[in-house]
Amino acid sequence: MDHSEPVATAGAPRLHVVLLEPEIAANTGAIGRTCVAVGAMLWLVRPLGFHLDDRNRRRAGLDYWEHLQWRVVDHLDEVVTELGAERIWSFTTKGKRLYTQAVYQPGDALLFGPESRGLPMRWLGAQGERAVRIPIRPEARSLNLANAVAVGVFEAVRQLG
Repeated sequence: MDHSEPVATAGAPRLHVVLLEPEIAANTGAIGRTCVAVGAMLWLVRPLGFHLDDRNRRRAGLDYWEHLQWRVVDHLDEVVTELGAERIWSFTTKGKRLYTQAVYQPGDALLFGPESRGLPMRWLGAQGERAVRIPIRPEARSLNLANAVAVGVFEAVRQLG
């Protein structure tokens, strides 16, 4: 099945999770499970650090993806065009605003960068108040991507009720 086009499901997703150039299949698998749990759509922005064929999805624990609404795109601009820049919250260790201070709305997107480097500075420079961070101690550079997504998604879900 080609997932470059939207996957049809009943109703619009209440949230979108966008992974820019994800590198680790197991993280993406865990994030997909989180998306299924809350009814969020998962966007994967190429290049991916892994293959998405059936065999590799099963190996990474992605066998439940038949329940996941997901789409693969070539550029972040495609997500921006589809959802609108004003609907995207960029999660970064460099954000000044706490993720709990954001006011999430149905249909918003939570954007996360690659595991090894995070979101590009050129993107973050244009984000202003839409760049948010999860507070952690300085001894830890960052959270695991799947954990960071879960923290952000469940705060958004809490706010949405």
